[in-house]
Amino acid sequence: MRFLLLFLIKIYWMLKAKNQEPRCIFRISCSRHVYQMAKTEGLFKGLKAFAYRYQNCRDGYQVIINPITDQNYMILPNGDQLQQHEIAKKFQSCLLNKTEL
Repeated sequence: MRFLLLFLIKIYWMLKAKNQEPRCIFRISCSRHVYQMAKTEGLFKGLKAFAYRYQNCRDGYQVIINPITDQNYMILPNGDQLQQHEIAKKFQSCLLNKTEL
């Protein structure tokens, strides 16, 4: 069954437009993360990773800039906190420029 999930992700990568800008808020894309989890940890860990990313990789996050440490954080819809190194690079430029996302 794990191989079916890996196969479906590979098909998704083939069908996805190559010039389409990623919309994922995570540094490692959702499909790449789920693929890695399923390949190394098995089907159930892969499905669990998919469910987590599906619930949290969407609108509803908040960006927090700590004025004391000048560190940037992202609060996900479920309340989890992403550190600056876990946030996608396209969001990093917005954070560094202190502009709205």
